[in-house]
Amino acid sequence: MSETPETPATSPTAPTTPTPSAPTLQYRSDGPEDAPVLVLGPSLGTTFHMWDRQIPDLTREWRVVRFDLPGHGGAPVQPAGSVAELGDRVLATLDELGIQRFGYAGCALGGAIGLDLALRAPHRVASLALVATSPRFGTADEFRQRGVIVRTNGLEPIARTAPEQWFTPAFAAAQPAIVDWAVQMVRTTDPGCYIAACEALAVFDVREALGRIGVPALVLVGADDQVTGPAEARTLVAGIADAPLAVVPGASHLAPVEQPAAVTELLVGHFAGLAQDTGALAAPPPRPVPAAVAPAGETGPAAPAEDTEAPRPDPYEHGLKLRREILGDAHVDEALADDFGTDFQGLVTRFAWGEVWSRDGLDRRTRSAVTLAALIAGGHHEALADHTRAALRNGLTPDEIREVLLQTAVYCGLPAAESALRVVGRVVREDTTPRA
Repeated sequence: MSETPETPATSPTAPTTPTPSAPTLQYRSDGPEDAPVLVLGPSLGTTFHMWDRQIPDLTREWRVVRFDLPGHGGAPVQPAGSVAELGDRVLATLDELGIQRFGYAGCALGGAIGLDLALRAPHRVASLALVATSPRFGTADEFRQRGVIVRTNGLEPIARTAPEQWFTPAFAAAQPAIVDWAVQMVRTTDPGCYIAACEALAVFDVREALGRIGVPALVLVGADDQVTGPAEARTLVAGIADAPLAVVPGASHLAPVEQPAAVTELLVGHFAGLAQDTGALAAPPPRPVPAAVAPAGETGPAAPAEDTEAPRPDPYEHGLKLRREILGDAHVDEALADDFGTDFQGLVTRFAWGEVWSRDGLDRRTRSAVTLAALIAGGHHEALADHTRAALRNGLTPDEIREVLLQTAVYCGLPAAESALRVVGRVVREDTTPRA
């Protein structure tokens, strides 16, 4: 078996890169062409090489198809805005290969894709293994903040901290070559695709849908995983009927790399009954049903036309969702906790967010720039701090915010812009400085 993740031990098919216009993923196929198919999905920031140490054993029984996330491992830079979109790209890739039914194992974001496929395309998924996976990864604020850090500083801060997130200290000390490999994987990822994946995880939440998963499922987690650990794994086990839990000792987040033999044994045992029904597709498969959870503005596959117009979303509920996405859950929860201001907060949520911020005429970045200028002109510094954070989350860079300040200095007056500079500068420093 290979001692380093970047050196597969088999004689595989060369990585295949789709044309830029195709909604498919870069992939690699190993093992007998006529064997049952097992698909392996990677974690955010990794490539399909994270599964290299499983390949020699898995290819004895299965044709193993691994894929790269957009912008990872040299894959085309085609950001995907949701986990459901990534799931659709996996299916499109398998359609191109003529694969109908398959087993699926995914780690972290790769596991989220597996959950999505099991919910939206259960006719395609024969069996499922969820490694270091959660039905809800952290909080939306955490992932959007990570996007701000990457947009401002690039991926170097994420790369530097990857080893402590992915491996136990003992493994990291004993395997410096693998640690270096991990850091380089992150460094060579496209920042825009990484940010898009963070946004996708920010809105991913299938906790209420777990009971609808009917495919055989295994939940696997490293005992020392501090990212999506045993607590998250137990949430999956509690929600998915008859899903056994396997806790791997001496492993952190990337258990397939850190404890390859134990993980491989568990996967071999779980997928032992994988049916051999992976022949060429006789006809296009049914399209997956729309995702249960999707980002604002995203639609699922087109539904048949109806005579009646679709009902408009409730302005309050739509506004509250948008307000949380832009200002963050902590800010909104604090505002809504004030019973005296309930009516006022309802007005703000319904009108400002549900009606104005929700309009299609301007994108979020432009609305943030306009909002900053208006708040600077009015001297509304408390709201300015909140909306500076929102502007960063909406994609404005510190340099672009600096240009907004210069523009307002000309048209709103130097004193107004100078006072605003102190507020904006403090927030930008706080929100774009990587944690030590």
